[in-house]
Amino acid sequence: METGAITQYIDVAQVVLYIFWAFFAGVMYYLIREGHREGYPLDNGRESGGPVQTGWPVPDPKTYKLEDGREITIPDLNRPDGDYSFTPSHSWLGAPLEPKGDPLLAGMGPGAWAAREDIYEKDPHGDLKIVPLRVAPKYGVAIQDNDPRGLSVYGADRQEGGTVKDLWVDKMEMLFRYIEVALPSGKSVLLPVPFADISKFKVQVDSILSTQFDKVPALRNPEQISRLEEEKISAFYGAGTLYATPERQEPLV
Repeated sequence: METGAITQYIDVAQVVLYIFWAFFAGVMYYLIREGHREGYPLDNGRESGGPVQTGWPVPDPKTYKLEDGREITIPDLNRPDGDYSFTPSHSWLGAPLEPKGDPLLAGMGPGAWAAREDIYEKDPHGDLKIVPLRVAPKYGVAIQDNDPRGLSVYGADRQEGGTVKDLWVDKMEMLFRYIEVALPSGKSVLLPVPFADISKFKVQVDSILSTQFDKVPALRNPEQISRLEEEKISAFYGAGTLYATPERQEPLV
């Protein structure tokens, strides 16, 4: 036998290689379980279907301490889910889902949203992270950019839906997150900036119609927005890209 050989067929290098393979398999198993930690319980899309079981065992609950002093336990099999409204188009699992009621508020497809915490996000100093300019006088629109305040907001039908009342700034990222739109009804709603085409003369929104601005989820506080409210508002405009008109759900050819 050569130097380092345990037997005539096994040497130290082989043993080290097998140990590495076993270690690497264990790391993969651990990472896959940890990667699924926040995804439980899984849902099969049926009202009475119950949680979905996978081939990977659910990891044991782990408690995390957050910077604000709160504690959360993940996975939490009893956590509340969102309020979605849809029905399967067929009886077999995996069938396409069809919205029930108003598709812009059904919470599915391009309008899907996650049940994030209904709390107000804050910066490291404890101040609100996203606020309107009227309560943040230190922030403003760059002189080389168009200031949309006072401009009319038009929907995909090229009709006026409201007027820009204010801009909401993300003080941590130093950018504008939302446009506050004042509607003829007296209500104010938020419009995510990525859904707006801002020019010198108007703000164009192609995801929804001018008559649909009144359905945008309202804020609990007129000068604060929670994580959950952000999800629902963005999901509403996302849903409009497919459900704002019946024609958008039809094939292009």
